[in-house]
Amino acid sequence: MENRSMTDSKNFALIGAAGYVAPKHMRAIKDTGNNIVAAMDTSDSVGILDSFSFNVDFFTEFERFDRHAEKLKRAGEDKRIHYVSICSPNYLHDAHIRFALRIGADAICEKPLVLNPWNLDALADIEQETGRKIFNILQLRLHPSIIALKQKIEQTPPGKKADIVLTYITSRGKWYFHSWKGDMKKAGGIATNIGIHFFDMLIWIFGNVIDQEAHLKEEDKMAGFIELERANVRWFLSADRNDLPDTAKEEGKTTFRSITVDNEEIEFSGGFTDLHTLVYKDILSGGGFGIGDARLSITLVHQIRGAETIANKNRFHPFLS
Repeated sequence: MENRSMTDSKNFALIGAAGYVAPKHMRAIKDTGNNIVAAMDTSDSVGILDSFSFNVDFFTEFERFDRHAEKLKRAGEDKRIHYVSICSPNYLHDAHIRFALRIGADAICEKPLVLNPWNLDALADIEQETGRKIFNILQLRLHPSIIALKQKIEQTPPGKKADIVLTYITSRGKWYFHSWKGDMKKAGGIATNIGIHFFDMLIWIFGNVIDQEAHLKEEDKMAGFIELERANVRWFLSADRNDLPDTAKEEGKTTFRSITVDNEEIEFSGGFTDLHTLVYKDILSGGGFGIGDARLSITLVHQIRGAETIANKNRFHPFLS
């Protein structure tokens, strides 16, 4: 693959322009000095595009978007799409990644890269066939507090396992469960949709998965236990505002995020605003997180989806006790 300098402006297409996370990608594209030249979403509520460019060719039908991308591919290096940023529903990521590589672009895809681990093998084959690259947004790996924790763990003697309690509650209304996000086949469930970036982060820091248990599996919340090479993790994920701690409710908060390592809180409530831009800078300078980086967390959440719940109270998250 050619060496790409960040001083060379690149053309980006964006799929899923009306989605919640799309503006972070738009901002990252602009902040790295690049151009959004085309966008696609089945919804036309994409006025946010004007905040970044008035010259974006927009499509609500994928077939017309595909035809336009092919036309740009044949219009020369300065016109073709170099990257496709994918913010579409989880179950469509696979197809949209294939589209990106087929038109000669690299893919930058939101989490999860795919829903099932075996789909990664086919994508790896297409990477080889096309010579293009697939990148995953694993932005927590670039958070300063998380990097500091990884460095701290790497300096501790091997053999000792940390005790981790992960709690993440992000309140969602009824709409959530009527959208694709509430459909297990399309989103992968709570562990996949809101948990995979935390699982990726923990695997990155504490090593591969040795074992896992599912303790609670409901439409709006899940909990379980994961044994990693250097940590035991009790986790609880929820989209139910009733699970918020009283202190969060009293402060009017709708989200609660906590990770403790050996009873010590890891502070990373700040520093999230520009992480997507950091990921884009990393990709454009020759780095980035690929299929191999995403595989372990995708395998884990797939195992969680298929696991039967057990009542191993010794490994329960405190919210289940």
